[in-house]
Amino acid sequence: MAAEWLVPAEHIDTVRDLLMQAAAAVRQHEPGNLLYIAHESADEPGRFFVYEQYANQEAQIAHRAAPHFQDLVLGRIVPLLAERKTSFYRLLPVQGQ
Repeated sequence: MAAEWLVPAEHIDTVRDLLMQAAAAVRQHEPGNLLYIAHESADEPGRFFVYEQYANQEAQIAHRAAPHFQDLVLGRIVPLLAERKTSFYRLLPVQGQ
């Protein structure tokens, strides 16, 4: 799963701090999360990208129901965003592995 956010200038610091809290909470409390990597654009202020990978669909559903996701992401980050795009991807197999 990938999420891309555009944050107005006045909210960049707040969203950055909340996103770092969310990433730490996911890593600490979600055993089904394989990757939760937050990025901030070096070229475009206010552009954030989050890449997430889960062990299975149940782990992804559990993530969306988790209190830290509900509070930090949906409750506090999303209301500050100017744009929000979420995309879901399937992992392609690599030959020879």
